Amino acid sequence: MNNNSVSQPDPSPVRNYIEQVVPFTAGDGLELNLIHIRGDKAPSKGPVILVHGAGVRANIFRAPVQETIVEALIAHGYDVWLENWRASIDFPPHLWTLDQAALYDHPQAVKKVVEQTGEQNIKAIIHCQGSTSFTMSAIAGLVPQVKTIVTNAVSLHPRVPTISRLKLKIAIPPVKLITQYLNPQWGLNAPTWQAKLINFLVKLTHWERGNLVSKHVSFTYGTGHPTLWNYDNLNQQTQDWLQYEFAAVPLRFFSQIIRSISKGNMLAVEGKPELPEDFAAQPPKTEARWAFFAGKDNICFLPSSQIDSYHYFNDIRQDYHSLRLIEGYGHLDIFMGKDAARDVFPQIIEELDKPY
Repeated sequence: MNNNSVSQPDPSPVRNYIEQVVPFTAGDGLELNLIHIRGDKAPSKGPVILVHGAGVRANIFRAPVQETIVEALIAHGYDVWLENWRASIDFPPHLWTLDQAALYDHPQAVKKVVEQTGEQNIKAIIHCQGSTSFTMSAIAGLVPQVKTIVTNAVSLHPRVPTISRLKLKIAIPPVKLITQYLNPQWGLNAPTWQAKLINFLVKLTHWERGNLVSKHVSFTYGTGHPTLWNYDNLNQQTQDWLQYEFAAVPLRFFSQIIRSISKGNMLAVEGKPELPEDFAAQPPKTEARWAFFAGKDNICFLPSSQIDSYHYFNDIRQDYHSLRLIEGYGHLDIFMGKDAARDVFPQIIEELDKPY
């Protein structure tokens, strides 16, 4: 029921990648990895680490589109590293928290990139719960090597639609009584009565176009139809590919998000002394420059999430950070939209190219 194993033939065009899986050990002993990707020419710029969201994997940055964010970065001379942290569906599912990722995963991933490249300063592109947890790492002073942070969708101040907030508070407790995970792969195979029940609820509440896995994704991560993208931004190949890029996510994680949404900013939940309980209660222990991105149509996390975080950091250091609201885009189509290489990637690269 909780098996995260998902695979499919790669539908992407042939890429001129030099790809290497680089294992690293998290601070609590969990075995994770980075995927180092280079083009056929040596990079002329420094390393950039890309951090995926919850219930997906590093591969989410390599949709079957004409040009991925990985290729765009390589073309502009960057040395690209994709982090598979503990939320990755490439690993067996477990009851992780954002605290664990912030304290154990991201700092060790950054250290491994520094060790492998010899570069003391690196940059980061972080998305969704990879972004919230990496933001927690940065604010706690655990990734001082990261000097530029491009964050998408949400970082310090999670804001969701009112109906999503009600759904989180009302639905999560009873669902926890029958399962510790939600798994969009149940749209392909529902092996237990719990999975079959969730399948029934998804079919009952989601009538939008798209495959059943994508409908599970919307059911799991919000209240939209769909929640994580605008279908008009996705080519058909990407819509089919997405069926294999989402799997189990623990309900324990949602409990942390509910608390943080209620407070108005990210909170720690495990009482670890290396992390502040309230991440907005004291100045951040980072000198990084932040570039806050949000799709204007995002209904998973509202654009106000990033707007509020931008103002928070701008009040601390004015005219240093930046905010970009992307017209016509939602949550994840920022990275996998068929026209994102034209509409979004140049803006991301422009932020990365700025001096810190």
